[in-house]
Amino acid sequence: MITIHIEDETGMLKLGGELAHQLDGEGSVLIKGDLGAGKTTLCRGLIHAMGHEGAVKSPTFTLVEPYRIGKRDIFHFDLYRLSHPDELEYIGIDEYFGENRLCLVEWPEKAAGHLPHHDLEIAIDVCGEKRNISIQANSRDGESICDSLSKTYDQT
Repeated sequence: MITIHIEDETGMLKLGGELAHQLDGEGSVLIKGDLGAGKTTLCRGLIHAMGHEGAVKSPTFTLVEPYRIGKRDIFHFDLYRLSHPDELEYIGIDEYFGENRLCLVEWPEKAAGHLPHHDLEIAIDVCGEKRNISIQANSRDGESICDSLSKTYDQT
């Protein structure tokens, strides 16, 4: 696990861009944090770095926003309004995960036991205007990403 200290929104967007280059458009990332922590900002930076030029909004009411970039599909989930994890069966959650697909899942704790294996788990902790980002690897790819990010960001 690594911890990265982010000063502002620009830093959060930059981290999203770094993650985009490391993920290479495939995998799954769970993103935890309180309301207003910057989960969607992180996703926006990532999706824009992948090549999307339009708006990236929080899919709070739709549960998922799909993006097609080149030959890759990116699915941005926001599970905040989920009442029960079984509701994910109605949207066919398992069909979103697979090769050449990147799934970004905000509020994954709302889906307890219903999400496939994930590469990274990101927790955003708010400290005033700053953010402490903890990134836990849960796969070999995730470990490689954490190693690379630890070289980019000072860990002190």
